Amino acid sequence: MTAFLSVRDLSVRFSTEDGTVRAVDGLSFTLERGRTLGIVGESGSGKSVTNLAVLGLHDPRTTEIHGEIMLDGQELTGAPESVLEKLRGNKAAMVFQDSLTALSPYYTVGRQIAEPYRKHTGASRREARLRAVEMLRRVGIPQPELRVDDYPHQFSGGMRQRAMIAMALVCDPELLIADEPTTALDVTVQAQIIDLLQELQQETGAAIILITHDLGVVAGTVDDLLVMYAGRAVEQGPVREVLRAPRHPYTWGLLGSMPRLSGSVDEPLTPIPGTPPSLLAPPPGCPFHPRCGYVGAVDGGAGDRCRTERPGLPPGRGAACHLPEELQRSVFAEQIRPRLG
Repeated sequence: MTAFLSVRDLSVRFSTEDGTVRAVDGLSFTLERGRTLGIVGESGSGKSVTNLAVLGLHDPRTTEIHGEIMLDGQELTGAPESVLEKLRGNKAAMVFQDSLTALSPYYTVGRQIAEPYRKHTGASRREARLRAVEMLRRVGIPQPELRVDDYPHQFSGGMRQRAMIAMALVCDPELLIADEPTTALDVTVQAQIIDLLQELQQETGAAIILITHDLGVVAGTVDDLLVMYAGRAVEQGPVREVLRAPRHPYTWGLLGSMPRLSGSVDEPLTPIPGTPPSLLAPPPGCPFHPRCGYVGAVDGGAGDRCRTERPGLPPGRGAACHLPEELQRSVFAEQIRPRLG
């Protein structure tokens, strides 16, 4: 069976004055209708760049994109802009991270929701306005008949995010990409936004990609999890398996750096040592090896494979790591799990 969205060996490179930035380097994943894929990783790991590439939103003058992006059997890599324009906002849509900058301050919220609906359906102004009111009501905006004529600055942060979701869903897309949709929102509103996405998915059967740096957000939200580091996928699998028994040292580090309700208030967090590598000149071999504390467990302590050979990511459940699978399991059980509580 062909996946609804299939990304194979995706490479995204940016030309800069300092050289070529390898923002995404050989990424592959699939997504089925009705399922949610979480993509997590530190800032700069390539999460947003990947999904902007899916929608063809990169500037072709400064960006090289290679690999295969198939959406419902249609190849998007190298597709003409006319094809991508018909797809964006219609079959696939995106909820951007910062609603205050993504929404234009010059137009009412209702007009910005109605515009893509008119473009893709040919609806009249009146029909599009009624659709905008309907969508605002659908995402939980009170008094939508009045708020449809408000400007973005008249909405709270949570309401703007709901308006962004309404805009993305106005044409009932089959693929929804949510890029950090809960950033800068308080925890109560975060939960409301995540619940809203899940409810709308149940209604429409859309496939969702949820981009975040917060493992706590994805724990009860997504079906499958993809962990990215330095433009590459380092671990993937069903979310419960990845969070309960992670296999990659980077995933261990992400989990160890999260505060826990069961922990002491005086207990310090355990950050990942070092900093992410420069994507202008990523390290050879495993990109995580300069920060990894388990290089000495490979090759009888030499760790040469980590420094010279890029580990592959097995299909399905697995990690791109030179540690043998049995050693991954034992290290997690004996050293990592006790620290996580």
